[in-house]
Amino acid sequence: MSKNIPAIKSIFQNLWADYVNLNPNINKIHSLIEKQGESIINDHIAFRTFGLDGIRVEDLAKFFLDLGYTYGGDYHFEAKKLKAKHLDAPDPSLPKIFISELILEQCSERLVETVQAVISQAEEGYFDKVDYLWNGRPWSPISYQVYDVLRQESEYAAWMYVFGYRANHFTVNVNQLNNFKDLASLNDMLKKNGVVLNQSGGEIKGGESVYLSQSSTMADKVNIEFVEGTYQVPSCFYEFAHRHEMPNGKIYGGFVADNADKIFESTNSK
Repeated sequence: MSKNIPAIKSIFQNLWADYVNLNPNINKIHSLIEKQGESIINDHIAFRTFGLDGIRVEDLAKFFLDLGYTYGGDYHFEAKKLKAKHLDAPDPSLPKIFISELILEQCSERLVETVQAVISQAEEGYFDKVDYLWNGRPWSPISYQVYDVLRQESEYAAWMYVFGYRANHFTVNVNQLNNFKDLASLNDMLKKNGVVLNQSGGEIKGGESVYLSQSSTMADKVNIEFVEGTYQVPSCFYEFAHRHEMPNGKIYGGFVADNADKIFESTNSK
């Protein structure tokens, strides 16, 4: 597996560069933690997609499976009309991958038609190359009116319409931090430095009872050019995950749907 690590790291470097370019405040948070004497390890990287042939969860996953990743758990989010899978890394130094998908069969005809129309704008073969995962949206221009209609039904779909394909979030592995005893102490430091955290379902989602504690920032709003003019829209966010020991003595390696359901709301515009 080690022969694939340089290729995997190259992908992550491209993803990170796009991620912080879109939301420069991510670098500020990263620096805040590093200034505490920490070396940050990523727990997982998350992607979003639509349930259409060629861009489903399995299609995005293929790039990572080819490099030695393996399927982990499956997750469902009925209220948000989403499903997801996570992939485990071939080396413990590498982050997991979490890929979610909007289930279009459960969405309105108008939303489905909008998604089909924008995806059809991509050149033939566009989704066959891994670099589409950090190249944003291959469709243009975009309309704020369309965005507004989409977010009434699905904040997830509206985010995808504006930002396309890129890392939705990276995640700090709290287990690998030396100067924070738990997630709460990390959250306190971030809040004292003006970082706004997602409070949906509580500041900390989950806990030791489900073997995973998670928190996240609220996505900062960035200026986006629409045909109607420039509007501010929530972009990407940063997550923090603390994994707990299970009864068998192993550290929990999966995800918790109830936690993730609230983490998704880090990009909500309301």
